[in-house]
Amino acid sequence: MVFYMPGKVEARSDAGDWTPRRIVAELDRHIVGQAKAKRAVAIALRNRARRRKLPKSLADDVTPKNILMIGPTGVGKTEIARRLARLAGAPFLKVEASKFTEVGYVGRDVESMVRDLVEIGVELVRHERREQVREPARVAAERRILDLLLPPRPAAPRAADSLAAAREADEQARWEQSRETLRRQLEAGELEERVVELETVAGGGAAFRMFTPAGMEEVDLNLREMMPGLFQGQKRLRKLTVREARETLAREEEDKLLDPDRIAREALARVEESGILFIDEIDKVAGREGAQGPDVSREGVQRDLLPIVEGTIVNTKHGTVRTDHILFIAAGAFHVSRPSDLIPEMQGRFPIRVELDVLGREDLVRILREPENALTRQYVELLATEGVSLVFTDEGIEAIAAFAEEVNRRTENIGARRLHTLLERVLDEVSFEADALAGTTVVVDRAYVEARVRDLAADADLSRFIL
Repeated sequence: MVFYMPGKVEARSDAGDWTPRRIVAELDRHIVGQAKAKRAVAIALRNRARRRKLPKSLADDVTPKNILMIGPTGVGKTEIARRLARLAGAPFLKVEASKFTEVGYVGRDVESMVRDLVEIGVELVRHERREQVREPARVAAERRILDLLLPPRPAAPRAADSLAAAREADEQARWEQSRETLRRQLEAGELEERVVELETVAGGGAAFRMFTPAGMEEVDLNLREMMPGLFQGQKRLRKLTVREARETLAREEEDKLLDPDRIAREALARVEESGILFIDEIDKVAGREGAQGPDVSREGVQRDLLPIVEGTIVNTKHGTVRTDHILFIAAGAFHVSRPSDLIPEMQGRFPIRVELDVLGREDLVRILREPENALTRQYVELLATEGVSLVFTDEGIEAIAAFAEEVNRRTENIGARRLHTLLERVLDEVSFEADALAGTTVVVDRAYVEARVRDLAADADLSRFIL
């Protein structure tokens, strides 16, 4: 399990050239243990890079080897897949198999997961393209701000004589000098609070949602594109500061420099070649021995999922997508059912099976200590913003891990997620009183931890509330 600091993780541009050993090392920076699962996903990512170097006639037949992760909640299944996608800069979507039903029944259509993945791919490519045009868009936005601060001079009529021409040239020189002064002030940040009037378009494209024959699927139809004369949007003047106007204008200029059709084409290609679909709770749709009759929440869903996993064409509003080379990673605890309870065709589409280890006390200690964005580090930085120095001793961390292991053993085992609630309870007082404790140091040692959770953890009934 991983605990990470807020913020965007940028894709590595050279991830396709990484060796499996290097991929595992990168995953180790954020995720403790689970070496077998890391090894499996590292090989899967590397095989994609290898496939791109093959002749097209052969590459079309090399399909990804889908992975089935088996393990209880809170051991890192989802985070391994998510980190892998971020590392590769690939579109990634997590869905829960239990949310889908067989076609013809009320529930989400399984093809919606591919459409959602395409939307994620479009946003991913659009974000990358915005980064590329950000500088020219900023320059264009500042040019428009200058026009708002000092409007361009109207075209002067042709001078009748030399005196009028000289006067016009003098006025033009003064205007250019004033504009240059404003430009320097703008670049120096001296005009950020100056108010300007900016014409903007009110409201977005009209849209509505409908039920499709395939199920309760959300479909957004942009009426602006269907009836452009009816939904033009009303323009109105808004008073904004230069800082606010810069953001608005920069976004408009970025939009002008982006080609939606090109973005859609690239997104479709990226989804087809490197998309990752993580299907969680796959055990919830596995049939159980002795089950009688049709079950639309289990075997029916598997049969609907099968064509997508095998490879089919899905229609989206951006175009058609082939799912042949999307990597599918399925995961489940399989407490009640077993992987063999999946229909044979589905079993065959997940040839790589990895069993993740249950987290013990040593693993929980490592989770609190080792990752770059460990949960303890997050609390240290959060309270540092209030001027409180939070220090976790080795004994304090071991005590937290010991309590988490004990509660997991006595109640439902939810893995490293137990650490969230335990740390919240341990730090409840200092978090509440942080403003009054500014300038002090709080040491979280064994005695500090035991004083706050010992009674709760000892009570079998109350310990159930440590979720």
